[in-house]
Amino acid sequence: MKKLREKQPPKQKTHTILWVFFLGTLFFRTSLNHLPSNLVYKKENLFSTHLTKLFMKLLTTLVLGLSTFFAAVNLEAPATVNKAESQVRWEASKVTGTHWGYVPLKNATLDVSGGKITGGSFDMDMVNLTVEDLTDAKSKGSLTGHLKSDDFFSVEKFNTSTFKITEAKSSNGTDYTITGNLTIKGITQKVSFPAKATVAGKKITATGQITFDRTKFEIKFRSGSYFDDLADKMIYDEVKLDVKLVASI
Repeated sequence: MKKLREKQPPKQKTHTILWVFFLGTLFFRTSLNHLPSNLVYKKENLFSTHLTKLFMKLLTTLVLGLSTFFAAVNLEAPATVNKAESQVRWEASKVTGTHWGYVPLKNATLDVSGGKITGGSFDMDMVNLTVEDLTDAKSKGSLTGHLKSDDFFSVEKFNTSTFKITEAKSSNGTDYTITGNLTIKGITQKVSFPAKATVAGKKITATGQITFDRTKFEIKFRSGSYFDDLADKMIYDEVKLDVKLVASI
């Protein structure tokens, strides 16, 4: 999969075109100095007649080609993600059941070129994560506070978790294998997962499920991989993030 192309600044584009014009002109004048002396027209007249016209046509074609190229590069730009339509849903399980909730998005971008995802990232607001499966206010508050504590996400020290795409593979522009860096509690781990993208008009919707091992981010509370005899108090290491990003393109 090709890596994201870096957009060329407008000033650099102008310099490139000027250099092409300068070198082309220099080459043309140098060529005139080597013309045979028996030509009907003088060198000075040649520069302003049909050879000049031919040169200008070629130069115009080259400039237009460069402009088209740079315009295509500019299409690969971050798309605006609508946070109101986007979401990250977390889910974790223990021996006796499953809990789930949401992690609000702070910031999110999708890099799109030709209707295909080429990159992107999102930041999760860990301070305001929620628990949605519990209805009892006391139980809900207790679990929410525990998840924010040092037993789990240490949100006072690490208030933001992030994911950044490093590679987006797709053969059809709909089904993807996304690879990227997930950072939680200041620890970064590489993750890969399947995703789908659909385009409707000027809107692209990307969905996927990130599954990660919490112990790799130093979240080991009641992990069966580190503690024995937990019985029905054991909490599984696997955590799921169902991600939906909706962006305008």
